[in-house]
Amino acid sequence: MNGDAARNADAASNGVADPADRRDGPDTAGAWSGGWRPGEAETATALLNCLVRELTEPRADGASGHRLTGTGRTLTVGAGRWPQPPLAVDGVAVRGFEALVALAEEEARARTGVDNPTLGAEIRDSRDVVAAVLGARQAAAARDEKPVDDLYLRSEQALVAGHRYHPAPKTRGGGAPESWLPYAAEAGARYPLTLLGVREDLLGGEGTTGAIDALWGDAAPSGYRVLPAHPWQLALLRDHPTLAPDALGALGDGRLRVLGRTEELAYATSSLRTVYLPDADLSLKFSLEVRVTNDVRRLWLRDLRWLAPVDELLASLPIAAQLLADQGYRTLAGQGEHGWEAYAVLQREGFAHRVRPGLTPLLAAGVSEGFAGNPLDGLTADQALAWWCRYVELLAPPALDALRDHGVVLECHLQNVLVAVDAQGRPGQVLFRDHEGVKLTTDRHAALLARFGPEVPTPGVSPAKGRDRLLYCLVVNNLSEVAGAITARHPALAEDLWPAARRLLARHADLLDVPHIPGKTNLLLRWLDADGGDSTYTPLPNPLSTARS
Repeated sequence: MNGDAARNADAASNGVADPADRRDGPDTAGAWSGGWRPGEAETATALLNCLVRELTEPRADGASGHRLTGTGRTLTVGAGRWPQPPLAVDGVAVRGFEALVALAEEEARARTGVDNPTLGAEIRDSRDVVAAVLGARQAAAARDEKPVDDLYLRSEQALVAGHRYHPAPKTRGGGAPESWLPYAAEAGARYPLTLLGVREDLLGGEGTTGAIDALWGDAAPSGYRVLPAHPWQLALLRDHPTLAPDALGALGDGRLRVLGRTEELAYATSSLRTVYLPDADLSLKFSLEVRVTNDVRRLWLRDLRWLAPVDELLASLPIAAQLLADQGYRTLAGQGEHGWEAYAVLQREGFAHRVRPGLTPLLAAGVSEGFAGNPLDGLTADQALAWWCRYVELLAPPALDALRDHGVVLECHLQNVLVAVDAQGRPGQVLFRDHEGVKLTTDRHAALLARFGPEVPTPGVSPAKGRDRLLYCLVVNNLSEVAGAITARHPALAEDLWPAARRLLARHADLLDVPHIPGKTNLLLRWLDADGGDSTYTPLPNPLSTARS
C-alpha cells in the first residue's frame, strides 16, 4: 500500500464506507436540550467525566449517585456511555453550562484548598472551539462538500469532542477561530506548508530527514537547506518577542529565507501539529506555541535529544514491524534552545512499508468516537464480539510483552494506535506511533539513560511507574473506550467483553489480577497548573481483574 490511492480503491470496492455518509458517531448532544449552546454538550460531557472520575466516590450506604469528595454532597447524573442529564446536586437540578462549570470549580477548590482563576476560561474556550468546529462542519454540509474519501484521514479528523476525560480538551489558547480554524483537523483542514530556506551551517537536527529533501529540496537556493514550517506556528511566532524571524534578525541578514508554499496539501490530523501528506505517504510533526490539553505543544529539546536513542532501541525489538518510526528531525540552529525547539520539524515514517497489503489503517480514537465508515457500524453482536477479541489480541500482548521482556513502555493510548482493517472492516494489524511518549524502565536501561549525564532529563521511569503508565494507556484510555463504543451499539455485550479479553491475556496474569489501575486526573492536573509530565492518577477498578470467564 502506498498513500491514499490504494486505501480509497479498497474502500470504494468493498463498501467499507460511503463518502456521502456524513454520520459522525454517537449523538453526544442528544440528551442536552433546553438552553444549552452549541459546543456545550460535548464540553459538559468531558467535564462531568472528570468530576465523576476524580472528585467523587461511591456513597457509603450503597445508594445511587456519587459522593463529591470536596463538599460531601451527592451528585446524580443520567445513565449512558458518558454522564449526561439529568444532573443534580443533593436533589437540586444543575441547570446550564455555567452552573456546571461553577460546580466543578467549587468542588476542585474544596478538594485541593487552592484556587485557579484560569481553568474556567480554558473550559469556555474549549466550548467555543467545539462550537466553531460544529459550525464549520455544518457550513460544509450546507455547501454539499463531501467528507474526505480517505478512510484513514476521516478517522483522524473525527475527534470533534476531543479527549473525553479532560476538562478543556479543545482549548486553543483563547485565539479567535479565524486564527486556528484553517488548521483544525475536526473541520477537515488541508493546507499548504510554508517552506523556509536555512543557511546550511545553521541547519540543526539528527537522524534521517531525506524525505523532506526529496519533496522540496530543489526549492532551496545554493548554500541553503529546506525547512518546512507549519503556517499556524509561524503566525504564532510572529507575536513572540524573541522567536519571530524578524526578532531573530534571520530574515534581514539572510540566515533564514521564506521560499514559498508547497504545492502539496498537508492534511491536519488529530494531534493538530502533525500533518499527513497522502501522495508522499509522509507524516510531519511540528511545534505549536499554544496549549493543547495539558501542555504547550513544542517539540521540546528534552524529548528531541532522546529521539534517536529510543528509535534505535525500538528498532531492535521483536515488535519493530508494528512501530511507525520517528526517523529524524531538523531545525534552525544558532538561536538558542528556544529557537531550536520552535522551528523543529520531525519526520515520521509512512505506511507503505508497515501496513500489510489489503488493510486500511484507522486511528483507534476515531473508531472509538465515530465517523462515516467506522468498522464498528453495522456489525451484529457476534461480529462485534469477534472484532473486540481480534483487536485485543493484536493490541495488548505486544504492549505487555514490550514492558515485561524489554522494559519499554509504549504510550498506546487511542491517539497513538492505528488499527488496520480488511475489506470487511475486521482488524488485521495494529501499529504504534509517536515515540515522544515512550518510557524506559530504569532497571533495564540504566546505561542508556545515563548517556547524556545526570543533569539531563530522561525518559526513564521506575518499573512500578512504567507498569502504571502502560495500564493507564492500554486499559483505561484505549480498551475501555473501545469497549464503550461497542456496548453503546450492543448493550447485551457488556457482560462478555472483559471476560473474553481476560481469556486472551491469560499469560499476563500478573496484570490481570491487579485490583486497581490508574486513571489520569486531568481536571486536578489543570486545576493545580501542573506540567503534563507531572501527571497524577486515581485508582479505578481493573475490568480485567473483576471479569470472570
